[in-house]
Amino acid sequence: MLLILRAIVVIIYSLLVSIFGCIYCLIFSPRNPRHVATFGRAYGRLSTVLGVKVELRRPEGAEHYGNAIYIANHQNNYDMITAAKIVQPTTVTVGKKSLLWIPFFGQLYWLSGNLLIDRDNSAKAHNTIAQLVDQFNKKRISFWMFPEGTRSRGRGLLPFKTGAFHAAIAAGVPIIPIVVSNTHDKIKLNRLKNGLVIVEMLPPVDIKAFENQSVRKLATHCRELMSAKLEELNAEVAEREASGKY
Repeated sequence: MLLILRAIVVIIYSLLVSIFGCIYCLIFSPRNPRHVATFGRAYGRLSTVLGVKVELRRPEGAEHYGNAIYIANHQNNYDMITAAKIVQPTTVTVGKKSLLWIPFFGQLYWLSGNLLIDRDNSAKAHNTIAQLVDQFNKKRISFWMFPEGTRSRGRGLLPFKTGAFHAAIAAGVPIIPIVVSNTHDKIKLNRLKNGLVIVEMLPPVDIKAFENQSVRKLATHCRELMSAKLEELNAEVAEREASGKY
């Protein structure tokens, strides 16, 4: 019964947010990057419906960060109710072109200012990096990317692709890692409480330290930082859930 009720609430709420969001964006500045954080947090409110407590952690002064590339681990569709909560204003995501065909959500995704890429076309993917650099030079905007390139679905932190790091070096902006504790096989729709998820933003990684090194070394360094933090967060979540103190 709980599963059915939750499914109904999630579907109705998601449709309302998507439809209202499309109308709002069309009337009040289509493709404005500020919309992404607004509607990302709106979707994030579904965490309460699903019985998940999401704890956000940001470094001091994070609200004053300038242009940057945010990278996060990509686990499953529940990233929409966890990682979406910590998206900074004027940050847009880079997603696959096929998202556009998801009814209502896909249209909102594009209208709110996110960037769609064709991952099957390497020439267009390289052109995307040029687009990112061009956007950085024109206005205050940041980009959120998933360097794993696909959902990990319980396989741990997958190897990183280098696109995000090429873009950061070309634009001269820092990399800001975001780590979400494990959500694989954690959320059961027919269970009242589904525990704790911690979403932590790490301090910016200064790319200048890697100017004379390969992009792959920068990617490896960021992956090592995120892997260590993921292990730390998972251990903390397990301890707090076992004690009931969350």
